[in-house]
Amino acid sequence: MEYHIEKLASPGAIVGEGPVWNPEENKLYWTDIQGGKLFKYDPETGANDVIHDGVEVGGYRFNEGGGLVLGTWEGVMLWHSDDDYKWIQNGNFEGKDTAIKINDATSGPDGSFYCGTDASDWQSDILFRVNTDTSIDILDEGITLCNGMGFSPDETKFYNTDTLAKTIYQWDYNTSTKALSNKKVLVKIDDDSEGITDGMTVDSEGFIWSAIWWGSKVMRFDPDGKLEREIYFPASQTSCPMFGGKDLNELYVSSAAWGSGSTPEEATGIEPKGYDFSSYRGGDLFRVKLDIQGKPEYKTKF
Repeated sequence: MEYHIEKLASPGAIVGEGPVWNPEENKLYWTDIQGGKLFKYDPETGANDVIHDGVEVGGYRFNEGGGLVLGTWEGVMLWHSDDDYKWIQNGNFEGKDTAIKINDATSGPDGSFYCGTDASDWQSDILFRVNTDTSIDILDEGITLCNGMGFSPDETKFYNTDTLAKTIYQWDYNTSTKALSNKKVLVKIDDDSEGITDGMTVDSEGFIWSAIWWGSKVMRFDPDGKLEREIYFPASQTSCPMFGGKDLNELYVSSAAWGSGSTPEEATGIEPKGYDFSSYRGGDLFRVKLDIQGKPEYKTKF
C-alpha cells in the first residue's frame, strides 16, 4: 500500500514528540522536549506557533477545567501560559532518589495523569500515575526508558513502552479501582537491525501504533501484538504518532533532529545494526491520511 506523506512543519525540533489533537480548536499540539518548546499547528493556515518556551515538556494532555497538564523534566504542572501555571508535583519521588523527570505521558479514563520517567541514565525508570487529588501511585519500576502509553477502546487494557527493551507491555485495567494487573509482553522487537519502540497511540479498532526511532516508520499491531502494517516516513527518528483531523483519520507523526551530524565514533551504542549515520534524522511534523479512525484522547481532571 502506498501512502501520501506530507511534511507540515520543520522547526528543527531536537526531540520532536507527543502530538495531541485538540478537537475544540481543530489544531494539533506537539513538543520539542530537549528544545523546551511546545508548538500549536493549525492545519487551516499551516502556522506552527511556539506557545511555550522554557522547561522541557516530555508529555502532556488537555485539562477538562482548562489549560494543559504538562509532564516536564522538573515535574508536573497545570499550565495556562508561561506566565500562568502552578506545580502539581515536582522534585523527587517521596522516599526515592529518582527525580520526577518525565519522558512521556497520557491521561487515563478517570482524568488522572500517567507518566514515565527518563531520570536514571536508561537504567531503572518508573511508570507512575498522578491521581486527580494530586497523590502519586508508582505502578512499575525497572524500566530502561519509559515511553508511549495508551488504553484500549473498551478501557480493559493499558499499554506502555520500554524503549530500550524494544517492548510494548499490556496490562489489565480495572475502571472501578484503576488497578493495573497481569503485565505481559505484547510486542517485542528482537531484530537487531530494527529501531526502538518510542511513542504510541491506540486507534478506534484497538490496534496499537508505535513509532520506531531509527526505523523511519510507524508500525501498527493488532490487539494480539501481530504486525498489521508499516508506514515509512522521510526521517529516521520517527518519535510519536497521533490521530487528528475533524474525522480523526489523519495520522500525525513527530520526528527528532537529535544527533544529526553524528559519526559512528559519536554513536550511543544502541543504534540498530547497519544504521546509516548520514541519514536525515528529522525535526519535522508529518501527516498521512488513512481509512482508519483514531479515538479521542482522555482529558485530565485537575
